[in-house]
Amino acid sequence: MTAALRLALERGLDNVRVEDIAAEAGVSPRTYNNYFASKYEAITARHTDRVRASVEALRARPAGEPFWDALTEAMVQPWARHAGTTGQAPAPELLAGIRMLSEEPALRAESLKVAFAADGELAAAIAERVGADPARDLYPSLVAVTVTAAVQAGVAHWLRADPPVPLVPVLRDCLRALAAGLPAPTE
Repeated sequence: MTAALRLALERGLDNVRVEDIAAEAGVSPRTYNNYFASKYEAITARHTDRVRASVEALRARPAGEPFWDALTEAMVQPWARHAGTTGQAPAPELLAGIRMLSEEPALRAESLKVAFAADGELAAAIAERVGADPARDLYPSLVAVTVTAAVQAGVAHWLRADPPVPLVPVLRDCLRALAAGLPAPTE
């Protein structure tokens, strides 16, 4: 959990200042401002990091691997680090963080901004993978936004599952269902 999110959960979002986050992270406010434009951006940084990790993972997958297999593994990888593959209940701090991101209007707005930028990065990586032009071809953008939505749906299912279910298989099921409806384009 990031220092920004931890402080927001402890004190409430309105009671956290940039100076508090910088001190908690062990950096000066000036250094903090080199990385984040606001406390909202710092709080949503984990989502940005997960998407960037997925983009990097997709680019690193073997060239001969089928597109949807590569994309599924790339999208699952960052979540597997946080949630594992067992059927344990989500950690309370993870639940609280996701709840805050979905309930606080300022954080929802920042999350949408992050998602829009992330979808563009993911679409570019998808375009590279399938040999498409992201400026001309719809497929990369379509897949990027639907994959993101599928992951969000899988995480939401995981968070409310009773009894708990393992996240990674849920995400794989979501992406497998999506792949069946959006096969990779053929030459």
